[in-house]
Amino acid sequence: MHVAPVEIYSDATNAAIMRHPGRKFPGVVLQGDTLYVLCRKLDAICEDGRESMESAAYTDLNALRNQFQHFLVHYKNTLAEHGIPLPFSEDADFNKLNN
Repeated sequence: MHVAPVEIYSDATNAAIMRHPGRKFPGVVLQGDTLYVLCRKLDAICEDGRESMESAAYTDLNALRNQFQHFLVHYKNTLAEHGIPLPFSEDADFNKLNN
């Protein structure tokens, strides 16, 4: 871990916008629990759409799901490396998270 100054343009909940040092454009900071819920939603949509969607559309949707899953795995691994507990339970009922 290192500490560096960032430019904060908005600190709105689940939509903070900041520019990391060395980057030209700002990015959106997505909280880990929100990332987890989005990944679970994409899993459910892919599961529901596997049989009913056109092949190309499903391929694109699955690629999006895989990219979000990659972000989630990186997030979980980074927190584990630093001894930080996850802000969500992977055993939680998704329907409760979705409400």
